[in-house]
Amino acid sequence: MATLYDTLEVKKGASDEEIKKAYRKLARKHHPDANGGDKDAEERFKQVQHAYDVLSDPEKRKQYDRFGSENGRAGAPGGGGPTVDFGDFDLGDIFGGLFGGGAGARTRAARQPVRGADVEAEVHLSFEDSLRGAQPKVPVEMTVACHECGGTGARPGTAPVICPECNGRGVKAENQGLFAFSQPCPRCRGNGTVIEQPCGNCRGSGRERRIKTYAVKIKPGVRDGTRIKLKGKGEPGRNGGPPGDLVVVTRVAESPVYERRGDNLVVEVPVSYATATLGDKVEVPTPDGPVSLKIPAGSEDGKLLRIKGRGAPKLNGSGRGDVLARVRIQVPKRVNKKERELLEELKKAGG
Repeated sequence: MATLYDTLEVKKGASDEEIKKAYRKLARKHHPDANGGDKDAEERFKQVQHAYDVLSDPEKRKQYDRFGSENGRAGAPGGGGPTVDFGDFDLGDIFGGLFGGGAGARTRAARQPVRGADVEAEVHLSFEDSLRGAQPKVPVEMTVACHECGGTGARPGTAPVICPECNGRGVKAENQGLFAFSQPCPRCRGNGTVIEQPCGNCRGSGRERRIKTYAVKIKPGVRDGTRIKLKGKGEPGRNGGPPGDLVVVTRVAESPVYERRGDNLVVEVPVSYATATLGDKVEVPTPDGPVSLKIPAGSEDGKLLRIKGRGAPKLNGSGRGDVLARVRIQVPKRVNKKERELLEELKKAGG
């Protein structure tokens, strides 16, 4: 006698994809609508359906391979041989695999663990805090399990009960001739349970909006728009699924002194014409305090001079950027008599 694998015309070690592909091919070939009432085709279609229901379910397939293969029979309904009992199966699910849906499949999907949603929040920092690091407290509004019912949706002291209309299956079968089609249970909406006494706080949803406060460690050197992920601090999952993440986005205020270029800090350094021409030392502000910098003779307006290792800390901890001092030659709007005479002499000398 043929086995279920023979029925689907696949080998015993066939993959799930091979089984699905074979089932779709044979189901289309033997479907009653395509064979005008042919009884043999109808019987073959039922055998194909049964074989696919067993072999597409990991637990049923494992049980069949262990026990059903002992007598070497497929056990298809109406096939004349002994039938191996693999529990209830839903023809709506089988048609779902062929025609793109099924109430049973949707119900099972609704009961699967679902990861919680990620939540995004912003934290505002001064420029100085972005350089030295901080640990601000960030309030975040999110959906969490109801504190009254613990997320069950039922009034404290009670619990959800098995839906009496579908006996906890989440679906109801509807007979149409030879076939049974299923649809989500209208009472429990596919959950398999109903809440007879809803929680007064969340009205049966099991969820509520609350503000939670997190202390977020900000590393030295963060920039505007840096995204910091706190794993597992997002919204809780459903059906036992893991929680989402909290993503904190830094918003750094602009500095009145520095322009940030990556890990480097650019600062304007005003110098007189004489200093730019003859050279001299000037004080330059840095995050660690003023530093003496030599202005080379003949420096032009806009020239950048580098002070190494005094810029913003690098987030990877590999050191710091530099301070770039931009020379800005200051032209006096007014000069006294002596200064004018000296400038006139310089002009005559071709300076």
